[in-house]
Order: sequence, then C-alpha cells, then structure tokens
Amino acid sequence: MKKAHIYAIPAIGAALIAVLAQISMPIGPVPFTLQNFAIGLIATVFRPREAVLSVGLYLLLGAIGLPVFANGGAGFHVLVGPSAGYLWFDLVYAGLASYLIHTNSGVLRIFFANLLGDSLVFVGGILSLHFLAGMPFDKALAVGVIPFIIPDLAKIVAISFISRPLLQRLRTQAYFSSK
Repeated sequence: MKKAHIYAIPAIGAALIAVLAQISMPIGPVPFTLQNFAIGLIATVFRPREAVLSVGLYLLLGAIGLPVFANGGAGFHVLVGPSAGYLWFDLVYAGLASYLIHTNSGVLRIFFANLLGDSLVFVGGILSLHFLAGMPFDKALAVGVIPFIIPDLAKIVAISFISRPLLQRLRTQAYFSSK
C-alpha cells in the first residue's frame, strides 16, 4: 500500500494543478490563474519529493500535449516560450516551500515559505520574459510581476489559513504524519 502512495500523491497533485490552471483570466502576456495557489497548497501539504513530482508530472503532461496549462495550453513549445520561466520555477517553489514547511508549522512559517517560493517563480518569469520574449527587465517586471503582487499575496494568505486545518486533519493519515 505504501508503494501506491508514491505514485498516487503526485498524480493527485498534478491533477489539482491542471484543474486550477484552467481558472484563468488573461491580463497580458502572462495570465492570472490559480495554478500557483495549487502549487502552494501542494507544497504546504505534501512532502518535498511528492510536491516536486506533482509539478514535474504536470509539466510532463503539458509537454506531451495534454491541455493542462493555462487557457488549455499544451505542447513542449510552452515550456520554452515567453512564460516558461514561471512554469520551470514552479518546481523550485514546490520543493523549497515543502522543505521549509512541516505538519507543526505555524501560519507565519507557511506564509513566508510560500512567499519565498512564489517570489522565485516571479524571478523565473522575469528571466524568461527578458531572455525568451526579448522584453527589457523593466517591462518584464511591469507585465510579469506588478499585476500579480496583490492577487498572489491573497493566494498565499489563503494557503496559510486553509492548509493548517487541512494538515491537522491529514496528520492522522500515516503518509502525512512525518511531513
């Protein structure tokens, strides 16, 4: 049974990311989605390995052509396109935040771990907008970060408060007892 967790948990995480990535609002070259909300929640609840595998599986599903990226996007070209840095740095977000958060982590630790992870996603996004889309850094910051600061802070606050009761409930499960 334990072996099944190794495969089931990342699959559930990838499915959650794929579903929430479809809740999207185009506001320029980078759409507003709930994808990072899913990644933050996964990073908070899953162990680092499973969190990173969830994002990796999500990226693989999109690369092979399943329409899991925002607005039904799919294909390898998305992973090398102008917003690719956001997607690749989601792996860093998942791994780092999950590593920093444990089942007994308080709201502030969860908040700051997710803030750090989300901030690194912005770094990846700015880099890809600059190098892959040819935008100057100031324009990349203006279109790829500034419009998302308040919504992402709201997502992180929600993750911080939602995940704590969720972690407490899941703590009774053998899988989550040692996060």
